[in-house]
Amino acid sequence: MRHADQKRRGAIKRERAAGRRWQTVRGVEAASIDKRIGDVIRRVRIERGLTLGDVGSAAGISVAMLSRFETAHSSASPLLLARICSALGIDLSTLFREVERTRIAPEFIKSSDNVEVVRRGTRHGYSYRLLSRLQRRSFEPFLISIDKRSKAYPRFQHQGMEFVYMLKGRMKYRSENRILLVEPGDALKFSGHIPHGPEKLLDDHVQFIAMIIYAEELQGDRGSSPVHM
Repeated sequence: MRHADQKRRGAIKRERAAGRRWQTVRGVEAASIDKRIGDVIRRVRIERGLTLGDVGSAAGISVAMLSRFETAHSSASPLLLARICSALGIDLSTLFREVERTRIAPEFIKSSDNVEVVRRGTRHGYSYRLLSRLQRRSFEPFLISIDKRSKAYPRFQHQGMEFVYMLKGRMKYRSENRILLVEPGDALKFSGHIPHGPEKLLDDHVQFIAMIIYAEELQGDRGSSPVHM
């Protein structure tokens, strides 16, 4: 019996210790979330040129309380967060989306680590180097190289918007019915739904950055990868 009692007391002691550790972890997680929420509230407030007094008055809370929320010294209830968001001119979903984005760590990729990938234009002689490896596909940035040995200049169409920034060489670029002379330092942005792509290379080699930016409503299950550069 004595051995069983000692064993039971030992088990209870271990459970209590585990409980204290879990409460500590929960406390750290809550503090981290409060800080991210406070950082977003403060950033949005400053971006919109609002003072603590402006937002506090509109939300019906004191400046001191709002300051405590921004500095993560206090946690705001969902009701108070909704009132603060209303004062800032945003909704709760926008706030939490911004909070979630702050969890993404900066991504740094050395040029030697850029991954060469296969896209539709690869078979025509285009070279694509992926400039980001983030799994969330809200955008896809590529470093694209083309030379006059390319077999053809196909037209591309895809979801979202595309941004092109010219680095080297000159080319004529088609965006639907417009043909543009694109030179180093030039930039253009257009809807990916319209037919687009290089029309003619004016130098032996061109290089540019192409970034495809997908709309928020397209971030769900898009099925297979869209056809693009």
